[in-house]
Amino acid sequence: MKNTTSRNPLMAASMSFILPGFGQLYNGHVNRGLLIFIAFILCSVPLVLWVALSLPTALTLPLVAFTVVVSIGLWLYGIIDAYRSAKKLRNYTLQSWQIPAMYLTIFLVAAFLILPAATNYMRDKQVESFHIPSRSMEPSVLQGDILFTDKSYNCIRCRGSVKRGDIGVFVYPNNRTLYYLKRVIGLPGETIHIENRQVFINGESLSKAVDKVGDKYISVEKSEELEYQVQWSVDDVTTMEPLIVPQGEVFVLGDNRSASNDSRKFGTVPVRDVVGQASQVWFSKGAEGLRWDRFGLVLK
Repeated sequence: MKNTTSRNPLMAASMSFILPGFGQLYNGHVNRGLLIFIAFILCSVPLVLWVALSLPTALTLPLVAFTVVVSIGLWLYGIIDAYRSAKKLRNYTLQSWQIPAMYLTIFLVAAFLILPAATNYMRDKQVESFHIPSRSMEPSVLQGDILFTDKSYNCIRCRGSVKRGDIGVFVYPNNRTLYYLKRVIGLPGETIHIENRQVFINGESLSKAVDKVGDKYISVEKSEELEYQVQWSVDDVTTMEPLIVPQGEVFVLGDNRSASNDSRKFGTVPVRDVVGQASQVWFSKGAEGLRWDRFGLVLK
């Protein structure tokens, strides 16, 4: 004789609260539970970030916001559906696998293996978020910015390679547990030197315009089609003798040239250690509060 029982609506809702789709399994709705769980993973990790990286960067933030809304919606739907379905199951026939040990196993595998694996894949191979703690990349990147970094950059079969002007994330040579964010200036084999607040590549200055603003010099540098601003303090008379960038390495500088720990101090960076490219600011907060004008700002 098969064991029949009712399903506890609060138990079903609680299980879906801690893990999307879990309450559906409790109710015996296996396919529905799997669909909710898989859909939640795809949106909350979120997989759509991979799609966003293939589209114009300006679409990244709206797509992320969309996935957050969809993820919350799926989570709430799972809770409500589990509760309502359980209320209707008055004479439910228990399946052979519906025992506490199996529920525990399913939860542990989903919560501590599947979800972390999906999250780690996206973070390591597609997109990672970084908080900026210093002023070394001002005026392009501000202290307090939180930005997306494209991790499908500078790797085997990646669509992008390291170029001059890129804002790259790389492993800090003096402490390989840290990541730094700087602008790529010198490429392998090039000769670079600094004089009179100008950077020269193979004898040609990158600076196209210089203006004095308060206690700073604001300089516009141009590399191929990319233009960006950098700043020097008025009392900065730093010079750097010509340096040939070794093969397989790059020379990096902070845009805040007078307040940056970069290749002038720790040397060139192996190209293989450049693990991502900063693409877009998704949140920014300074001493003055939220900087709404920077939300969604595409970096260049």
